[in-house]
Order: sequence, then structure tokens, then C-alpha cells
Amino acid sequence: MKLSVRHRTEYVYDAPMRSVIQSLRLWPTEFEGQDVKNWSVRIEGHEAERGAAFRDGAGDWVETVSMRDVSAATIMVEGEIETRDLTGVVRGLREKVTPVAYLRATPMTRLDAALRELAADAVRGADSQLDKAHAISHAIRSAIVYTTGATESETTAAEALKLGQGVCQDQTHAIIAAARAVGMPGRYTIGYLHSTEDATVHQASHAWAEIWVEGLGWVGFDAANGCCPDDRYIRLGCGLDARSAAPIRGRALGAGTEDMHVEVEVVQAQQ
Repeated sequence: MKLSVRHRTEYVYDAPMRSVIQSLRLWPTEFEGQDVKNWSVRIEGHEAERGAAFRDGAGDWVETVSMRDVSAATIMVEGEIETRDLTGVVRGLREKVTPVAYLRATPMTRLDAALRELAADAVRGADSQLDKAHAISHAIRSAIVYTTGATESETTAAEALKLGQGVCQDQTHAIIAAARAVGMPGRYTIGYLHSTEDATVHQASHAWAEIWVEGLGWVGFDAANGCCPDDRYIRLGCGLDARSAAPIRGRALGAGTEDMHVEVEVVQAQQ
């Protein structure tokens, strides 16, 4: 599928910030599931200095930008990409990080008794690692019903499970935690999702989990939509949780307060 993306993130400060430094993970992953036709990431509304640019150990392209005396600035992402349905398998990804690194807990994915019990119940009777991964994703989808506004950005997997509601971030954190409970590495993946009128999909800016399955490698699982990522998905990058995988991370120094507005549009492009 050929998809066109327009992602606009606007920052406005009520008093000028002395400096703003950001790390951007806004470029599509290089793997067999997608082929970039054209892509641009630019800063509008304020002069910015582009800093370090590198491909990290997970295979993600990262760039840093810095600005001084900032009252307002916009990060604009635009591009076209051809996607392929690999049934969720992240085939052909160039990465150097060993999968066992994703067994490490973070505050957002810390296990508790309820998560351990859910994971154990989900995989009982599963014949393979792939079956276990699917079972965990289905169990989380049932246990944490997709509900906007029910949780906050700092809600943990354990808290979302107790509440029984959450968004894709919460479901993804819970899948990662549950996979880790049965010894399977899991990681947080961010990207875009093409939404059509007749499909049960959620927001265009999206998150899903990837679980390491021996013999296949990393396989994606989207509990929010009850599927593995297909050609509607654009993969940008990954991390241990939502914080480390964030497409835009940064710090602003100054006395002002920040107002951020985000618009994301993913449509099927003309062939």
C-alpha cells in the first residue's frame, strides 16, 4: 500500500524559552516491510541547528535539533512510503541490540502479581512461542479495553490492568510486561496507522508491541486493533517503553509554560 503522511507538532510558549533541545525519531524504519519514496522532517517558525544524526543499536534513525530564544516552533513531517504486509514480522531490520536486552523492566512495564497471573493463564496450553505471543496479546485486549481518556501518560501497565481500561500505550506496556513474565523479550514500537472508515482502527499516531519469537525474530502485536501490523502500519522506531521510544523527546529551559498541538494524517496515496 502506498501511504502519504503529514505529521505536524506545534510548540507555543507563553514566555520565550532560553533553549530547546530535542531528539527526533521521525524517520521510517529500514526493513523489508516498507520502502520510503520521499520523506522530510523540518523545523518551521524558528531557526534550528541540526546536531548529531545516527542510527542507533535498534536500527532507528535519530537526529537532534536545538533552538534558542524560542516562542514558537513547529516540527513538520511529510512523506510517502510503500508498505508491505509481512504478517507482523520485522524482517530485514539492521540492529545490533540483543533481544535479551528487552527483558529489562522499566517503571512503566514493571510486573505485579496480577500481570504475572494473566500471563501464566494466557500461555497455558500454548504449543509454541508464537502461540504464546498471540495468546498474550488477546488476553491483554480483553483485560484492558481500549478507552480514550481513562488513563494518563504516566499510567503503568499494572495500573491499566487494574483499571481494565486504557489506550494503545497502556495495552502495549501490558503486553511487554506479560511477555517478560514468561521469559519472552518485548518492546514498545511507535509509528503511524492508516485508518479507513470501515475498519476498526484507532489513531493515526500509534503504538504496538513487538515480541521476540525464536525462529521468526521480532513480531508485532497490536492489542488495540486485535491484529499483527500489516500494510496499514508505518514503523518509526522502538524502545523499552513509551518514554524511550517517543518520536520526539526533549527539554526546554526557561520560565515559560509549553502548549503543544499535534495533527497526524495518514491517507492512501495516489498510485
